[in-house]
Amino acid sequence: MINIAALQMALGVLTGWLDRRERDAIAYLVEENPLLRRQLGGRRLRLTDADRRRLPVRAHRVGRATLREIGTIVTPDTLLRWHRQLTARKWTYASTSGRGVLPEIQRLVTRMAAENPTWGYTRIQGTLKNVGHRVGRSTIRRILKAAGFPPVPQRPTWWDTFLKAHWGVIAGADFFATEVWTWRGLVTYYTVFVIDLASRRVQILGSTPYPEAVFMQQVIRTLTMAELEAIEVYVLICDRDRKWSREVRRQLREADIKVVLTPDRAPNANAYAERFVRSIKEECLDRIIPLGERHFRRAVAEFIEHDHGERNHQGLGNTLIVEGTPNGTAGRVYRRPRLGGLLNFYERAA
Repeated sequence: MINIAALQMALGVLTGWLDRRERDAIAYLVEENPLLRRQLGGRRLRLTDADRRRLPVRAHRVGRATLREIGTIVTPDTLLRWHRQLTARKWTYASTSGRGVLPEIQRLVTRMAAENPTWGYTRIQGTLKNVGHRVGRSTIRRILKAAGFPPVPQRPTWWDTFLKAHWGVIAGADFFATEVWTWRGLVTYYTVFVIDLASRRVQILGSTPYPEAVFMQQVIRTLTMAELEAIEVYVLICDRDRKWSREVRRQLREADIKVVLTPDRAPNANAYAERFVRSIKEECLDRIIPLGERHFRRAVAEFIEHDHGERNHQGLGNTLIVEGTPNGTAGRVYRRPRLGGLLNFYERAA
């Protein structure tokens, strides 16, 4: 038979021991907290949201009076404030204004400002409302200022917008240099070309070791004559090379060709021309030794033929500039080589 009195006595002893052990642990922590706080040297303690959730739960069980005695990291009022903030965050949907602007809205604001340089804050605000976002004008202004966008009167038109607004009548022109072996030794030839930005079609305007006034006069005649096949030039993008002198630009303007000079040290402003130079260099001219002017000119002409009818262009959906007639999926595949197999095109037998 169980002795109730003895059991109660044992439980009392155990409870007292546990209570005393808990008090000792609390006393130790009360002593330890000031020591740790002093080691911080006045620096702010960094807590995560998970920490802020756990501490108020413990604080609620301890009570405000006891917490004032043992709490040294944060005050009871701080714990209560954290509790209110976390509760409010749980039941508050993502804000669409002020500091809580969603990344999607920030991207939309900067995108709209970039694609529409004449749009002010109110116009952008209305357009955002059309797609389901309500954002204040001050928030839009703050986003654009942080992204480096000036107000509307000073906001420039982006090059991408300018190019596409003139698609089909705008071209780029540039020079590239090639070292050619001649009987006089190594001679630098300067080749000038024009590229239609919409179709990517390229025409060589000339090559010479002496790109001086006489040569540039011939370039102007070629640009303004009907022999410039399949390329209509009304706007011509050029860099600030001295070859495109004021006199050259004046003569082009008289021929109803508007010359747009790229900013200093901004090759991306004439990116299509720069990309063609990279292609002809990497795929052709850097892989041969031009032995004389004739060999050099033939290599350039072969690459132009290859570029138009045999080279797939990623900017055109990975298609050819001049599309041929597919021969189906039956029949043998033949290789059409150029420059001894340096350039190749594959097609099926008709």
